[in-house]
Amino acid sequence: MQTMVNTTIEKMLKNLGRRLKEARLLKDDSQKEFSVRIGVSIPTLHKMEKGNPAISIGVWAEALRMFGRLEDLDQILLPPESLFEKYRAQEKIKTRQRATKKSIKDETA
Repeated sequence: MQTMVNTTIEKMLKNLGRRLKEARLLKDDSQKEFSVRIGVSIPTLHKMEKGNPAISIGVWAEALRMFGRLEDLDQILLPPESLFEKYRAQEKIKTRQRATKKSIKDETA
């Protein structure tokens, strides 16, 4: 089944595929070597490098892992950062904090 992909998504996937190919070549890996390392066929790797939208996210995760970039995947769909919460955290750090007072009994024990 042919998937209809919006042109913005298509461009992003093509760019992702191009960056994958560039990263692979920087590691001096052939398509055969890299495809074996990520557990796919050469035609599947070729599709990835062309930005084919049908490639599973698990295959992309394995490719990211090979480049030491798996944590990049964890950045997808993070909750939006709340500026209010960020401000509150900074204010909490700025406020002077003191150790709790100990009674004389505590010090002698």
